[in-house]
Amino acid sequence: MKEKPKLKSSKSKLQLLHQYYSYTGFYTFVWDAVKKALPYIIGAVIAVYIINYFFDIEAGLIKLTETLPSYGVLSFFFVSETLLGLIPPEIFIAWSGKMPGPWFYLSLLGVLSYAGGLLSYWMGRTITKIPSVHNYLELKMEKQLKNSKKWGGFLIIVGALLPLPFSISCIAAGIINFPFKNVVLYGSLRLLRFAIYGLIIFNVL
Repeated sequence: MKEKPKLKSSKSKLQLLHQYYSYTGFYTFVWDAVKKALPYIIGAVIAVYIINYFFDIEAGLIKLTETLPSYGVLSFFFVSETLLGLIPPEIFIAWSGKMPGPWFYLSLLGVLSYAGGLLSYWMGRTITKIPSVHNYLELKMEKQLKNSKKWGGFLIIVGALLPLPFSISCIAAGIINFPFKNVVLYGSLRLLRFAIYGLIIFNVL
């Protein structure tokens, strides 16, 4: 007796994934995060534009990498990647391409960026120990914190791979008390970004 062919699912995997994200509040979480971050992003862009109008920021940073010894550039980069990470790492990657053993220096940059992000996580954890911040998070942000903890991995992955400040993502993960072992895991994708950018920039230079 022939078996009846299995009926194909009426919904594709993409549709099921979309349905899951809708039910779990993922889209709402992302949209709320974008709305809250947008004013700060716009403000930062305007501030950078104004400063760059009077001072050529990129030229200044390039001159800095040409003036400082290698350990000075690496130290400056680590501080930048730990404190908000607003300086584009591409400038430092381009610097590593001009050094003897460019992949060695690129690897150091990747490790320092990754380590800076992990340190930023603990900065975020420290912030929550301030009584006023702790009370605000517990009383006023309970629902947002619940969603943030659910999607904290997405937050870290976006910060690690996309041209967004990795440090800010890690600080946010620390504030919402996202498990550190997951930050270590997802944050390791930061090394992949440096490898990809290195391939692109080194081939262009």
